Amino acid sequence: MTGLAADVLAVGYTGNDNGVRGVVALSARLSYLSLCLTLCWGVFTATGWVRRFTGHHALRSGHSMLATFTLATAAVHGFGFWFLDEQLVVGSQVVVPFLNGYVRHALGIIAFDLMVAIVVTAGMHRVFRYRNWLRFHQTAYAVFVLAAAHAWWGAWANGNFELVWLAGLTVSAPALALVAVRFVPPRALAKVGLIEGDAVRAAPVDKAAPLKVSVDNQRCHRYGFCQTEAPDVFQLQEDGRLAYRQSPDTTRNLDVLSAARSCPMRAIEVAGRDA
Repeated sequence: MTGLAADVLAVGYTGNDNGVRGVVALSARLSYLSLCLTLCWGVFTATGWVRRFTGHHALRSGHSMLATFTLATAAVHGFGFWFLDEQLVVGSQVVVPFLNGYVRHALGIIAFDLMVAIVVTAGMHRVFRYRNWLRFHQTAYAVFVLAAAHAWWGAWANGNFELVWLAGLTVSAPALALVAVRFVPPRALAKVGLIEGDAVRAAPVDKAAPLKVSVDNQRCHRYGFCQTEAPDVFQLQEDGRLAYRQSPDTTRNLDVLSAARSCPMRAIEVAGRDA
């Protein structure tokens, strides 16, 4: 989220303001770049590009890591304005849109608030089922549109130099993501937590056919996501063990597949079985 670094006054900056504006500008660029990377990695994951090029499943933790960095740098960018001697924004104007009268600021604030909501609900698996949260997570596309509009509008207001910066970051983000997927060794991607360590072995399954479920106990950390998605198939016991049905009814297939997708550790394997 860029465009707030040199917004109102062209003269009269204090030394403190110059330093704060430098931090705000840098965090804005980092936030915009990581937002683009988060979007690219999410699209590559959803379309199967990561698996196709690396032979490994993408980890949800990797996507979450990029999103968290985006949120952290966006927070530095927004809340940094509190420390300006020139009071461009004050108090709740950082998180409540339209209070300070700037529409382009409001676009960035709405995007930030939605990002916070997505991150918070991501950890509330006891309240929101994975599929329901996934629908809410799709508002991240709206976040990207709002943040991009905020960034480009602000860059245009700040002059050609900021526009060149923003254009360069926009082009470099998908390029970096493509290079990572296509040319970086899978071992390196697995080490930083973007993909899982073992190559993909499971074949595609027919969602309407009988399924066979297995759980890797070495990977399973008993988070309970699977029980939330399919409570009649997966059950956490009082002693911490996970009990599950190896051959669930076909009527529960969608829940079982959702449980497998929701597992942060990719501990659940689902395969077809004979009827």
